[in-house]
Amino acid sequence: MNYESLIGRINETIQDLKDVVERAELMLKKSEYSNDDCYLDGAALNIHGFYSGVERIFLDIARTLDQSLPANPNWHKDLLLQMSATLNKTRPSVIQKKTRHCLEEYLSFRHVVRNIYAFNLKTGRVKELVLDLRNCYNAFNQDLTEFISFLETIDE
Repeated sequence: MNYESLIGRINETIQDLKDVVERAELMLKKSEYSNDDCYLDGAALNIHGFYSGVERIFLDIARTLDQSLPANPNWHKDLLLQMSATLNKTRPSVIQKKTRHCLEEYLSFRHVVRNIYAFNLKTGRVKELVLDLRNCYNAFNQDLTEFISFLETIDE
């Protein structure tokens, strides 16, 4: 089977996620420089976008390789667990457990962003997540780079 298009989609989304991380960091800096918490709303939106992009990659892998998508009320969490699991006859884990734990924080926060008004967000939590975002992105990027190497070996 040819996984070239899957690899291309993953790489494109990873680049987009890098841009999202940079924008979230910029919004935090602007917030601190101007002492205006409204910039944190933009940071929160970028955090939301970060996890949404991660999840798009996971959905693509689940459809293309696993041929199995979780279908229950907790499917977002189950998909994350699925990506950290090895499927013996199909693929190695997509992400390490350490990366999964990091991503769980962003999944939880995305739920918050979707369900409350921006002015109700806890500014300390937004700042904390932005400060950790680059490390989480780097771990995710490293894991996906290794996963792409796996795809390239089975694509030959």
